[in-house]
Amino acid sequence: MKIRSHKELNVFKASFDLALQIHNLTKEFPLEEKYSLTDQVRRSSRSVATNIAEAFRKRRYPKSFIAKLSDSEGEAAETQVWLSFAQSFGYLDEGIILDLDKKYEQIERQIITMIQSPEKWST
Repeated sequence: MKIRSHKELNVFKASFDLALQIHNLTKEFPLEEKYSLTDQVRRSSRSVATNIAEAFRKRRYPKSFIAKLSDSEGEAAETQVWLSFAQSFGYLDEGIILDLDKKYEQIERQIITMIQSPEKWST
């Protein structure tokens, strides 16, 4: 089956779901974190999915495809760092962090696989 939309990609679905989960988790962060930690982790988590969507639309151009996927991978790593800060500040417990980290590692592996074989995604 040929994938016709980024919405059909498992990696997109997983990253979108994680962004929603992070949004809900950060609702409990202190108000003083609104413009720093909360906004940053929400932004980077959403950027993982949005960059995957952009990459899919640029798949006819391997360099652009790879660049957007690299951006997405970087945003996933950034999100992991913000989540580590949230744990260090006591806003999220270790179990939640371990679960989220595991899910981001899987997303990062999927992105790297796409980067390594851009020809599989071209139209």
